[in-house]
Amino acid sequence: MEFSKRILDMQFSPIRKLAPFAEEAKANGKKVYPLNIGQPDIETPENFFEAVYSYKEKVLKYAGSQGINELIESFIKYYKEWGINFDKDEIMITNGGSEAIIFAIMAICDFGDEILVPEPFYTNYNGFTESAGAKVVPFITKAEDGFHLPPKEEIIKKISPRTKAILISNPGNPTGVVYTYNEMRMLASIAKDYNLYLISDEVYREFVYDDLKYTSALYMEDILDRVILIDSISKRYSACGARIGLVASKNKQLIHQILKLCQSRLCVPTLEQVAAANLINTPKEYFKKVKAEYENRRNILFESLSSIPGVLCKKPTGAFYMVVKLPVEDSEDFAKWLLTDFSYENKTVMVAPAEGFYATPGLGTDEVRISYCLNSDDLKDAMDIIAKALKEYSKKQQN
Repeated sequence: MEFSKRILDMQFSPIRKLAPFAEEAKANGKKVYPLNIGQPDIETPENFFEAVYSYKEKVLKYAGSQGINELIESFIKYYKEWGINFDKDEIMITNGGSEAIIFAIMAICDFGDEILVPEPFYTNYNGFTESAGAKVVPFITKAEDGFHLPPKEEIIKKISPRTKAILISNPGNPTGVVYTYNEMRMLASIAKDYNLYLISDEVYREFVYDDLKYTSALYMEDILDRVILIDSISKRYSACGARIGLVASKNKQLIHQILKLCQSRLCVPTLEQVAAANLINTPKEYFKKVKAEYENRRNILFESLSSIPGVLCKKPTGAFYMVVKLPVEDSEDFAKWLLTDFSYENKTVMVAPAEGFYATPGLGTDEVRISYCLNSDDLKDAMDIIAKALKEYSKKQQN
């Protein structure tokens, strides 16, 4: 029996592909620090669970395909606090931000169409695009520039008759970059001049450090009909398992077309929507504490890595990831070796090889993405382990 070319062309997630080795390490009694995945250890706000406990309906029914009114209204209220105004018919609730991206691409792309993406990028953008029959076309951003966007002409060179959109993550995953107003203005002008959509994945909006100002794509008022917003409760409320996201746009016709896709999968889980709707009542102090905690972890990670010989990295200004260049030839081999052959005091770490965050062959082979979702003490311990591991791995490479 044969498989489709589409599924054969898809890569396994570099974030999760080494999971079997981690499970084996744990089964052998090792403690494994998970630096590979953006799973926050911050407590989910209690009001999420309170809504679950107080749910009294006798039948757990289908919700409407667009999402329940209470949740949509809660998002409208949330965005107003950011100076963004939505009507109810401009938002579709989705099964996480992942489904939102897939639906957006399916709604605007035909088979063979192209999406421009700055690389390195969230690895699943590749899978989402391929599953919709489209193709990621990367343009390079560099660590020495803090992964900020290249000049306008470098992006324009990548545009073809099949280009339908530019897809960005802001703040960036995996780089932690926060794009400036001028960068967003440049993307807006490209979208306008070349008749493109701008898909803006803004799930890390709450995590911007060093007193930087955040600029949403929806602040570009002259291209509001071209902006497609992707969002999720997963990161800002530490509620990844709830799988509640959304796709939104001031382009009402586009959202109306996306409704077809929402109807095809019936609905997002009803109870999770009820609970998520109550998150709008989360005290503002929660966000302040969480942001301060991540900023402190960012500082610990950067200072620790910068002190390791041969390691190169830039301090990120948003999200909770860092792309790190290591003194190794093959970061995937190193990441696997950490789990199969190395431990210090019966502990080791799991990182995500960065090659899968690039579309250009050969890039990222000596880089990893590290998530700083661990508490400060564990993060310090994990960095000590990486320093010792690199010293031992260097001897292995020389043999």
